[in-house]
Amino acid sequence: MARKVSNFSDLIQRVTASCLLHPLGSNRFPDVQMTPDHYLNNLKSKLTKPDVFDDDPENYSSSSSIDEESGEIYEDARENVEAGGLINKYNNNINNNNCSNNGGNVRDNEMGLVLEQVFDAMSALKKAYGKLQEAHSPWDPEKMRVADEEVVAELRRMAVLRERYRRGGRRRATVGRRAAETVGEMVAPYEAVVEELKKEVKVKEVELEALKSKVSALSNGGGGGGNGGGSGKKNGRSLSRKKNAHLVLSQVSSSPTPDMFEATMTRVRETSKSFTSHLLSLMRSAHWDISAAVRSIEAAISTTGSVALSSTNPHHHHQAKHALESYILRKIFQGFDHETFYMDGTLSSLLNPSQFRQECFSKFRDMKSMDPSELLGILPNSPFGVFSSKKYQDIVHPKMEESLFGNLDQRNQLLRGTHPRTQFYSEFLGLAKAVWLLHLLAFSLDPPPSHFEASRGAEFHPDYMESVVRFPGGMVPSGQIVGFPVSPGFKLGNGSVVKARVYLVPRN
Repeated sequence: MARKVSNFSDLIQRVTASCLLHPLGSNRFPDVQMTPDHYLNNLKSKLTKPDVFDDDPENYSSSSSIDEESGEIYEDARENVEAGGLINKYNNNINNNNCSNNGGNVRDNEMGLVLEQVFDAMSALKKAYGKLQEAHSPWDPEKMRVADEEVVAELRRMAVLRERYRRGGRRRATVGRRAAETVGEMVAPYEAVVEELKKEVKVKEVELEALKSKVSALSNGGGGGGNGGGSGKKNGRSLSRKKNAHLVLSQVSSSPTPDMFEATMTRVRETSKSFTSHLLSLMRSAHWDISAAVRSIEAAISTTGSVALSSTNPHHHHQAKHALESYILRKIFQGFDHETFYMDGTLSSLLNPSQFRQECFSKFRDMKSMDPSELLGILPNSPFGVFSSKKYQDIVHPKMEESLFGNLDQRNQLLRGTHPRTQFYSEFLGLAKAVWLLHLLAFSLDPPPSHFEASRGAEFHPDYMESVVRFPGGMVPSGQIVGFPVSPGFKLGNGSVVKARVYLVPRN
């Protein structure tokens, strides 16, 4: 490279010998543009005509090697200039073409970078050429050598960019193909998983349709199978009502309905029976006097004459159970007519009744499927948590809890603001949740249901009362009066009645 640069500089000295006497300037060449193309063309004409310098034989001795080297430089320069023209033309085509995918955008970005480097190389070549012209006048051999090296370096840089452009097309095609293969390999497992999930969805849809058919058959089929007597038919109707109640609760509509209220009341009865049975079993395990407990409950219901209970009564076991259930429901339904069970003095149902009804039904839908223990574990001081704590302490007296469990741990936890995780308290929460949901539905309906309760000693009215005592033939004999109420009744806005449950005794 050093020899070529030196020969090229010597050649430039000979070519520009005339410039010593006639310096370059705009006045001398008014119509000539001093560009790299003009410079290379002029240089080629001088290199191919050595006789324009002088008649010295020494010049001719080295002219062939100089001409060969200068020809190589000229060819490199010409190819670079042609490549630059092709790049400019390709850039114009890209600018006029609207790419429709991301691959086109990437290609445009790559070509943009190449073009920027090409323009930078052209600018540097122009500056190097300007320095070469400046070294002519006044003549400065050192500046000529430096400018010569810069011109050759920029021409070689253009050659590198040309090769990079030529290799770019092939590389982009290979990279694009490899990228598509890689993406396909990555997506294939996910596509297989999606297909499996689609198959599972189809299987679940088939199972869902089968379950819907079963539910429809159960809903339309009634109670089914008894023993042929009236009692069997009644049990069948009771079973059908329970199934229908669960079906209504599982399909919550966008607005409250009387059917939903009746289904929720059925749930209250089921949970109250379950909690009562659990409490009664604990009382027996603690060797309580059940008859004395029942008499105490009856005395609390009314101060008027009481019905004597004895262990010889054939219905003593059921009577004790119903009396205990009556005591539990009377305690938990206290304050039902108030929007907060009188836990505070708010009157939202009177100030903005429409909004309050919507809020109550929204709370009903949100809470219906929640586990009460999990809910109170997260929000122990929520309105439902305060309600549950208060009602538990009303129902389970401290002496009763200490007698049943030997301690007051559950009550102490409630006083500290937390809720126990015992089986007994979980049974109670099932009943508390059912009553709370019934209360929310009552204040969601317009008009709200009216609450009533049978009084002790009242005549039995089959339209408003339901006996918890099963009589032979399913018919209540004449002469029966209310011994004590078990659960309240409700009259709904559409005219339907949720009957109050009562314990009947003979009139004597």
